[in-house]
Amino acid sequence: MLYNKLGKSGLEVSRLGFGAMRLPTKETNADIDETEASKMLEYGIENGINLIDTAYPYHSKELDGNGNSERFIGKFLKENSYRDEIILSTKSPSWLMEEKSDFDRYLDIQLEKLQTDYIDVYLLHSLTVPDWNKVKSLDVLDFLDDCLSSGKVRHVGFSSHIEVDYLIEILDEYPKWEIVMTQMNYLDEYYQSGIMGLDYLKQVNVGSMIMEPLRGGRLVQNIPREVQELWDMAEVKRTPVEWALQYLWNRDDVDCVLSGMTSLNQVKDNVRIASTEDIISEYDQELIREVARTYRTFLGNSCTRCGYCMPCPHGVDIINCLTEYNIAHMMNDPKASAMQYFSLIDDDARADSCIDCKECLPYCTQMLNIPEELQKVYEYFGSDFDHF
Repeated sequence: MLYNKLGKSGLEVSRLGFGAMRLPTKETNADIDETEASKMLEYGIENGINLIDTAYPYHSKELDGNGNSERFIGKFLKENSYRDEIILSTKSPSWLMEEKSDFDRYLDIQLEKLQTDYIDVYLLHSLTVPDWNKVKSLDVLDFLDDCLSSGKVRHVGFSSHIEVDYLIEILDEYPKWEIVMTQMNYLDEYYQSGIMGLDYLKQVNVGSMIMEPLRGGRLVQNIPREVQELWDMAEVKRTPVEWALQYLWNRDDVDCVLSGMTSLNQVKDNVRIASTEDIISEYDQELIREVARTYRTFLGNSCTRCGYCMPCPHGVDIINCLTEYNIAHMMNDPKASAMQYFSLIDDDARADSCIDCKECLPYCTQMLNIPEELQKVYEYFGSDFDHF
């Protein structure tokens, strides 16, 4: 296994982190197959993985419920005496905070679930701009100060799917941020905070933890013929997983890549890849860019995210509705894309909130019939998250 410094935290982390969001399950998403999951974690730890990332809602029956991932991870680490060997990362469910005391209440619940008296890395989870404004008004920065001084938390940060300007704004408001978890893969260089966000993190020496390196598995499954033909032209032949992971590890602004693995074979394969120094040639780097361009030809609409249609007078998040539909259509996988759509876009801002007023039509630079496009989004995803 190869290791990196996690920014100014000083933590020495395996460049492959174990994401505990997609553990093997039995009947439902909340019913973790603990026997199989334990084998996976044991293999990963014994072969060099030293960071495990979980969160309050992971492996719950519903998207934002009290999940079983933390509970299982805590039990596994205690029963196998791994706690002191592991950098344990989890997240505060920022969207559930309604009053100041909620921060401590949820932290105490999480410490109990994890069967530990401290958390190495504690992130505000999936910060949106409204959530950030809300938690800031509830004095979240005072809470984080208290967490650090009490020793309940050793390093703080946040995870987000926001645009780079908002990422920088949040970073600049609190000097004690040490770690940010952000989405990145070779399709997402200019999506959300993208490569500009990673560049800023490196400038201010804040550690980067990468989520969605395989876009929920979509970059390694059902590879389109046009994409496979490009991979076949490479100077060095690699599997789709190797392309996705090594693309990230060839960047000097990526510290730790989290992979949500669901089988022991996936753990073994990812550990093997993470233990290999693989310098990608300039020719193969250009090939990766061509693969990304090819994937984009499969988009569902021609929205360029210019933003002229916003704000919608009825609160619809037009840009992100069309973007998530585009990505789902591009990857031909509505089920895997649904979690992004339902978790990143508020209930009353989704496509089914469009009332067909047509006030946005004169502003679309691509001359899209936006209400019709939003109807396609609604028909694709539905109005309720039932994709577990």
